[in-house]
Amino acid sequence: MTDDDDMAVFSDKRQRRVKITAWIVIGALVLTGGGATVISLILG
Repeated sequence: MTDDDDMAVFSDKRQRRVKITAWIVIGALVLTGGGATVISLILG
């Protein structure tokens, strides 16, 4: 049972890290202007 708990904690931490990294990348793209194309495609 402890293995499952450890994996759940690891999974939560990993998901949180991936989410933070994704937001940082999106922010960097927007700030550098590279995100303008992506945003225009998403928003039409």
